[in-house]
Amino acid sequence: MTCSPETQRRSTLLLSRADVAALLDLDACIAAVEEAFAHHAAGHTLPPGVLGLPSVDGGFHIKAAGLRLERGRVAVKCNGNFSRNAERFGMPRIQGLILLLDADNGFPLAVIDSIEITSLRTGAATAVAARHLARPESKVATIVGCGQQGRVQIRALARVRPIERVLALDVEPARARRFAAEVAEEMGLAAEATDDLSGALARSDVCVTCTPSRRAFLMRGQVPPGLFLAAVGADSHDKQEIDPALTASCTVVADHLEQCATIGEVHHALEAGLMTRAQVHAELADVVSGKRPGRTSPDEIILFDSTGTALQDVAAASAVYDEALRKGAGTFFTF
Repeated sequence: MTCSPETQRRSTLLLSRADVAALLDLDACIAAVEEAFAHHAAGHTLPPGVLGLPSVDGGFHIKAAGLRLERGRVAVKCNGNFSRNAERFGMPRIQGLILLLDADNGFPLAVIDSIEITSLRTGAATAVAARHLARPESKVATIVGCGQQGRVQIRALARVRPIERVLALDVEPARARRFAAEVAEEMGLAAEATDDLSGALARSDVCVTCTPSRRAFLMRGQVPPGLFLAAVGADSHDKQEIDPALTASCTVVADHLEQCATIGEVHHALEAGLMTRAQVHAELADVVSGKRPGRTSPDEIILFDSTGTALQDVAAASAVYDEALRKGAGTFFTF
C-alpha cells in the first residue's frame, strides 16, 4: 500500500508470510546476514539476547537484537516451536511474529510474520559460515534432516560452494527419498537418500544437521578430516545433535558465544567438562570481519554452532521492511 512519508512515519506496517516471501530472496538474505555479522564485529549492534519458555509439547523463543547504523533498528521475535503441530493442527512446526522497531525512539515500524525470515536467515548463516570456513572446492554435502530447513540449507550452500552431489538422511527414510528427488529436479544436482551416516560423511566435504534431536547422533569417529559441519538443530538447552567429544575436538566457530554456551552444542561440551569457552576458536562475526582466521588447513575439522541469533532476524527483517517501502507492499495501520 502506497502512503505519504508522513503516514509512514506515524504508522506500523503489517507484512504477512506471503508478503515476506515476495520481498526477500535467499541471495538478499545471505548478503544482509553477512553484513550484520560484520557490523557486530565492528561494535555497531545491540547485543543479541534470547529467552526460552517451555510449554506442553514445545516451547517459545523470544530473541532480540539491534543494528546501530544510520537508521537504527531493533527486532524482537517470538517464535513457537511445536513438533507435533502438523499432525495435531495442520500448522507449521515453527511460527511466530517479528516486531521491528526504530532503535532511536522505540516506534514500532513493522509487525512481520516470522516463518519465511526464520527459515531463510538460518540457511543464510550457514552459507556465510561455509563461505569462510568450508574448503573452496567442496562438492559433496550431507544433509541430516530433510524437512523445509534442509531444503533451505542445500540451496544456501550451493550459492557459496560448488556443490555437485547431495546425500540425504532422515529418521523417516521416505522423507529423505522425497528430498533427494526434489533436490535433483529443482537444482540439477546428483542426490541420493541413504541411511548410512558414516558412509555419507566419508564422501562429504560439508555436513549440515538440522533436526529436532535431543540426543547426540554424530560421533567423533564418524567425521573425516577437512569436514565443515554446521550444527543447526540445537536451539534450546535440551536439544543436541553432536557428541560433546566431537565438538571439543573440532575448531569451533559460534554464531554467538554466549548463546551457544547456553543452548547450543558448545553448551553440551561445556557441561560435560570437555572444553572451556576459551577453547572456542571464534564467533562468526570475527571471522567475517577478519579479526580471527577462518580455515587454516585442508584437514581442519570445523564446527559451526548455529543457534540462530536475533542479529540475523533484525538484518532480514530490515531488508524486508525496506523492500516493502520501496515496492508499496503490506498494510499500514495505527495502534
